[in-house]
Amino acid sequence: MTFPTGFLWGAATASYQVEGAVAEGGRGPSVWDTFAARPGAVLDGASGEVACDHYHRFPEDIGLLADLGLGAYRFSVAWPRVMPDGRTPSSAGLAFYDRLVDELLRRDVVPVLTLYHWDLPQALEDAGGWPARDTAYRFADYAAHVHDALGDRVEQWTTINEPFCAAFLGYGSGVHAPGVQDYDTALVAAHHLLLGHGLATRALTSAARPGQEFSLALNFAPALPDGTSPAHLEAARKFDGIHNRFFLDPVLGRGYPEDVVADVAHHGGRFAASVLDGDTDTIAAAIDWLGVNYYAPARVTPLEDLSVHGNCPLPGLRGVDVLPAVGPLTAFGWEQAPEVFTSLLGWISSRSGLPLVVAENGASFVDKVVSGRVHDAARVNYLLEHIRAVHEAIRLGADVRGYFAWSLLDNFEWAMGYSQRFGLVHVDFETQVRTVKDSGRFLGRVAKANALTD
Repeated sequence: MTFPTGFLWGAATASYQVEGAVAEGGRGPSVWDTFAARPGAVLDGASGEVACDHYHRFPEDIGLLADLGLGAYRFSVAWPRVMPDGRTPSSAGLAFYDRLVDELLRRDVVPVLTLYHWDLPQALEDAGGWPARDTAYRFADYAAHVHDALGDRVEQWTTINEPFCAAFLGYGSGVHAPGVQDYDTALVAAHHLLLGHGLATRALTSAARPGQEFSLALNFAPALPDGTSPAHLEAARKFDGIHNRFFLDPVLGRGYPEDVVADVAHHGGRFAASVLDGDTDTIAAAIDWLGVNYYAPARVTPLEDLSVHGNCPLPGLRGVDVLPAVGPLTAFGWEQAPEVFTSLLGWISSRSGLPLVVAENGASFVDKVVSGRVHDAARVNYLLEHIRAVHEAIRLGADVRGYFAWSLLDNFEWAMGYSQRFGLVHVDFETQVRTVKDSGRFLGRVAKANALTD
């Protein structure tokens, strides 16, 4: 199973999950620093204060990635490191990413830079956060500043990773920072995140250098109904609408889906009032490719009472329950469904007409170091099956141009702390010793061959 020439193979991380050094180099606090300090917010009281100490150990980590044969590294810039108050640039903060990018290029690894992976400066949250429209403009300023500093060496740029999570988990269910629980607020935050993407994309493209490409990464969860009746199909429509189309369609220039706007109307009028004239045009700023993050589908079923909000904490999901995942499951309890991945890539490709990059795909399993090795056969099989699914999507016509495993390193897994290991490289969080897993070696062999040979 050979992949197209130039196919990009890599691994991904996020700043707060790996960097540590939260009080070094002039970095300001982020919403995740504040959230993690709240009793009970994160499992076992964990935080990203040290994480993988990537801030100090990045040459070692990049060396591991390069030695495996992976040709690209998707990382995120910490906004509070670059602008501690969300507005004022820090030369010390940018200097870290200067060193990181230079080390990547020295090792012939393509830097794929994400500007926002959820670590909003706490100062901006104090000023209103993503529910405040001004944050979108501050994000565009930040994007332009980082591009001015690194745009001479970085060609691949992603504005925001998973606005769904930042909005609906951060301001809706409250299980992520900043921990707000209000559906109407979450919808406004979602709009401003998408607006921030559009404003940043315009700022980036206006200063673009030849060869640079700009993108957005969305997380998708296909809805699988447990029946074929009209009620079951309606349940799937509702889930697909708020989880997938609400974020995808505005980026494609289709505006917010009318059916989803109707689904969420009962939450109040703040969302509708937040969408001003010209906003949807801004959100639809042209991108060069779309990042697709996929982990698992969602199995849904209708409720008899369509006025009842079901067990899934997303805006608008009245009359819908999400069912338990069907095995085999990952350690996180997520369903392994690679065949759904093929269908999803085909659907996004036909709906968007854009080149696609798998910006995140991976699985958590229980890993142990035994005699200096980690034999993670379950993760190797997961990667094998999902890479096969990507190849099948390409064979069927989807223009997929890259695959990034989540994650390069075991890391701070948000509200789950250090309980879930996704890495291609095992990290002992007490000693910071790294051990390459069998899955890392497997993906490296695939990358070197640009083909599935196992």
